[in-house]
Amino acid sequence: MRRRQFIRIFGAAFAMAPGVAFAQTDRVRIVGVLLSQSEGSKEAVQRLAAIREALQKLGWTDGGNLRIEARYAHGSAERMKAAAADLVRLRPDVLIASATTALSELQKATNSIPIVFAQVTDPVGAGFVKSLARPGGNITGFTQHEFSIGLKWVELLKELAPRTERVGLIFDPNNPATTGYRTAIKGSASQFKVDISDYPVRSAGEIERAITGVGARPNSGFVVLPGPAPSVRADLVVGLASKHKIPAVYPFRYWIASGGLAYYGIDNIDLHRQTASYVDRILKGEKPGDLPVQNASKFQLVINLKVAKALGIEPPNSLLARTDEVIE
Repeated sequence: MRRRQFIRIFGAAFAMAPGVAFAQTDRVRIVGVLLSQSEGSKEAVQRLAAIREALQKLGWTDGGNLRIEARYAHGSAERMKAAAADLVRLRPDVLIASATTALSELQKATNSIPIVFAQVTDPVGAGFVKSLARPGGNITGFTQHEFSIGLKWVELLKELAPRTERVGLIFDPNNPATTGYRTAIKGSASQFKVDISDYPVRSAGEIERAITGVGARPNSGFVVLPGPAPSVRADLVVGLASKHKIPAVYPFRYWIASGGLAYYGIDNIDLHRQTASYVDRILKGEKPGDLPVQNASKFQLVINLKVAKALGIEPPNSLLARTDEVIE
């Protein structure tokens, strides 16, 4: 009898130990994921697959000891807010914010449920965390590029189309990070000898008017800034760029898959894959505020030569030599 009592007591103590408590319960853990894309879109499917597969390698199986609940904003600020509130009502064990707009709404919706973000710019400046080393609170995650990458986008556009004199910035005004990108880019206008014009867009109609407006001015190109409104309408954006014969640079690789000319930036699918490591640690008892924010380390330059040819562009050899992938 004493031996049985010892085993029961020892077993209970072990189950309550930090780092193993969650592994000893039969309760299915819930992870909520908030995405700005449309449900079923290729980008949303890839982000979720990366998270799911990485979690499985760590012992968390969706449909087994874990349930992943995904919500989609379809590029709408109103839907993002509603989707964030819906996820919080589920009382998940951990939330994953896929990009800045998602994190902004989740932060407003809860200050207690742990949140792991991917693909967020300047989380300290935006007020999401206290510091990168010690985030504090209920939020941590993985950043993307700095705002200064905007200079690289303008530089890339000028290398592809040296005659460019005017650059339109296509952006979602509801993205909290937009101001940082615009400030960095506008500060470089004299350096690249271009005029910068703003084109805020929230809908398909505004996108069409913006790109048509860029195309109406000679020697013009445009740069798309990160944000839900243009991203979920990538096919429309690149289609209009092709129709009006406008060179353009994009912030993520999925734009190239839609027929975009060129992109320079982070491997955002890899960032979503990395969120699984922090989700795992939080489910095992660690606090998000103690997990340091990590910066992106994988950057890519991709050029679509087929699109370049259609636009009458011949990328210089010096640029092609730096390109990670050339699509022909």
